[in-house]
Amino acid sequence: MASVHATAIVDPAAELAGSVIVGPYAVIGAGVTVGEGTSIGAHCVIEGPTTIGRDNRIFSHAALGGAPQDMKYRGEPTQLVIGDRNTIREFCTLNRGTAQDTGVTRVGDDNWIMAYVHIAHDVQLGHRTILANNATLAGHVHVGDWVIVGGLSGVHQFCKIGAHAMTGFQSHVSQDVPPFMMVSGHPLAEHGFNVEGLRRRGFSRERIALVKQMHRLLYRSGLTLEQARAAIAALVGSVEGGDDDVRLLLDFLAAAKRGIVR
Repeated sequence: MASVHATAIVDPAAELAGSVIVGPYAVIGAGVTVGEGTSIGAHCVIEGPTTIGRDNRIFSHAALGGAPQDMKYRGEPTQLVIGDRNTIREFCTLNRGTAQDTGVTRVGDDNWIMAYVHIAHDVQLGHRTILANNATLAGHVHVGDWVIVGGLSGVHQFCKIGAHAMTGFQSHVSQDVPPFMMVSGHPLAEHGFNVEGLRRRGFSRERIALVKQMHRLLYRSGLTLEQARAAIAALVGSVEGGDDDVRLLLDFLAAAKRGIVR
């Protein structure tokens, strides 16, 4: 049986694994499923349909699975899905999806989500990201793996942030941020690539040099976007283990719909 504090309220239609811990005054509604090893702090409110995986740490006063803050929402059956080993700190708000998108707000694995973060409807958050205090992801935002979003940053609806990218403190993200790049400010501007993050993740010197070359082609060469894409594509096969990095950037540029930070 899950360890549920005497003051917590858990709907009989909720499903809690045997090793789940629920703190004082938490409220867990019908349609909520919580996996093994997850702890839910005091005063949390979790509404369904919401699925939470294994070994998550959810701190006090988080509000998860609430209806989307979208005026078009009419009570359609949408959901929030949270993966494994995430840390969700105090006063975070994560909303369910909408029928206008896939209907699912999705959080991957091993994310570090700091206090007062808002993850809006239909957001797709990857793995091993860091969202610093008061970061706000508007509806339909997609965030790739290993991304860092700086504190007090806002990401406009439908924007995409590519894997390994980083936004600085108080960034106003209104265009897509390509993989590997570092951006900050208002208006948003590019400030190099995330070399330190790549080193920490075990990228070889050769792969880092390849990313540096792609950054130069995209931002320092004076090429048009189409010319830069062609020059980046020519790098396939030039570095052992680097082809996936080239394709990651090329696929992102091909799919960008809001224009990239440039």
